[in-house]
Amino acid sequence: MTASPIAFIDLQAQRARLGDAADQAIAKVLDHGRFIMGPEVAELETRLADMGGAAHCVSCSSGTDSLLLVLMAWGIGPGDAVIVPAMTFASTAEVVALTGATPVFCDVLPDTFNMDPASVESAVATAKDAGLNLKAIIPVDLFGQPADYPAIQKIADAHGLKVMADSAQSYGGALNGKAVGSWGDATSVSFFPAKPLGCYGDGGAVLTDDADLAARMRSLRVHGQGTNKYDNVAVGLNARLDTIQAAVLLAKLDIFADEIEKRQAVAARYAEGLTGIATPPAVIDGAVSAWAQYTIRVADRDAVAAALKEKGVPTAVYYPVALSDQPAYAHYPRAGNGTPVSQALAHDVLSLPMHPYLDAATQDRILTALKEAVGA
Repeated sequence: MTASPIAFIDLQAQRARLGDAADQAIAKVLDHGRFIMGPEVAELETRLADMGGAAHCVSCSSGTDSLLLVLMAWGIGPGDAVIVPAMTFASTAEVVALTGATPVFCDVLPDTFNMDPASVESAVATAKDAGLNLKAIIPVDLFGQPADYPAIQKIADAHGLKVMADSAQSYGGALNGKAVGSWGDATSVSFFPAKPLGCYGDGGAVLTDDADLAARMRSLRVHGQGTNKYDNVAVGLNARLDTIQAAVLLAKLDIFADEIEKRQAVAARYAEGLTGIATPPAVIDGAVSAWAQYTIRVADRDAVAAALKEKGVPTAVYYPVALSDQPAYAHYPRAGNGTPVSQALAHDVLSLPMHPYLDAATQDRILTALKEAVGA
């Protein structure tokens, strides 16, 4: 008997649990016809701000645009610099370059995969030595775990820098009892379908306690609009969240807290089962990860991934090349000690199936296959 296929991220299981809730939410939008900035958008922003412990939420068209909106609202541009980690998706550095500013790469920690505060300090010196006007730090909550914000904020405060949390993967998590969304000066969130809270297309949001920042972003997301649609007070973007996507997210929010709890159970089973097989991700004290991915370190990664594929176990690699080594970004400065940890991780990280509906029996299949693949 052939074993059933294993889903890497099981959106169909989530859809089955939702029943007709998402369909009804979409149908409601179709009925009222306010496809742009309909009432669901404002309702979603209120709920996201409440859950994230922030005073304001500005929704937008993608996680990338959420990052860009903050930098634009802060007035970051040519001659400025922003520190970003080398172990991240392209958008973290991409938005800095799009403003005309310079991304300065720092390294990450080998166990949590998040920004290394010591490397951040080195990147501060790199930026200043290059004559750049250092303006901000963008920590990334990689794979769902909040970065070490207390340590990073201390550095930012010492140098007069803004902190924008790239929490594309971590909404629903927390650190030291504070929800993701309440750290730093602003928090960027993504609702790409594969994220812990994902819509059925692209979407994003920014959470902040800064009322002036929120007001500027609300203008910038609608072409720099002032008092009306033909009053343009700034050069902006077309970066609104569609009402249908807001409606989908509202339906998913009703089960989101429970899904985060289920992700904790899945991660705990992995950690227990990986003993003697591979190196599981570390979680810092006080952190609750949203577990967007479950990423391990394993020798001979590509061979292990191929062996798992033969056994019907899907995997993914985030990321096969450090961003600081990508052709589009290799010319940008990096911390004085370079990014050796990010470069090493690119060779041995492997993400296993992770979602709230991953049952124990399926996890046992994955762990057994992994044990055989690594020869443990």
